Amino acid sequence: MDYTPEKNNKTYLSGEIVSPAVYSHEVFGEGFYEFNVSVNRLSGQADILPVTVSERLVKEGELGVGAHISAIGQFRSYNKVTDGKSKLMLTVFVRELVPENTYSNPNSIILSGYICKPPVYRTTPFNREIADILIAVNRSYGKSDYIPAIAWGRNARFVKNLSVGEKISVSGRIQSREYQKRISDTEVKIMTAYEVSISKLSVHDDALFSERDPDFYTRRAACDFETVR
Repeated sequence: MDYTPEKNNKTYLSGEIVSPAVYSHEVFGEGFYEFNVSVNRLSGQADILPVTVSERLVKEGELGVGAHISAIGQFRSYNKVTDGKSKLMLTVFVRELVPENTYSNPNSIILSGYICKPPVYRTTPFNREIADILIAVNRSYGKSDYIPAIAWGRNARFVKNLSVGEKISVSGRIQSREYQKRISDTEVKIMTAYEVSISKLSVHDDALFSERDPDFYTRRAACDFETVR
């Protein structure tokens, strides 16, 4: 079964705008703004996520720092050239603004796509199992989004044996993670990575979506995924 763009890549987030909205680009006369949104976890920590929204969806003054936003959209990627190097950028592309607390989980995502790099399996110093994967998610007009994702525990053990080209469906949340990048022998820069923290997954199986999709927009419980917090 081939999914429409709305079905194979859907996310919901609800949080506080924590950076000024900056005009980003224009497509066929439609302008877009970018800003960051803080979304709380159950642990009390927060994920700071990049968001892109069309000027047609908002009124003047609605995107101020401190304002609350609840949105349904897609987790998208694009390439940005900086200092002559191409970098994969990620953003939550808003398709619809919805009332606050439309769903009980403020950070939910479901994706269906294809593994496009060999999974990387590792363990932490505390012996926690982790696997990194990159999922290619088809979009309209022949485009694709390349979404990094991370699996934990038994999901990590399962993912490490998957092959490039296999179809995978996942649910979870979008997380932000800071890391240190060494620029020189004396300089270290703090960077932020964005990825999907996987709670559930299936391979070559549409069951995950057939169960979730009918309720994603209509029931709060549909977004109560068992994500790692």
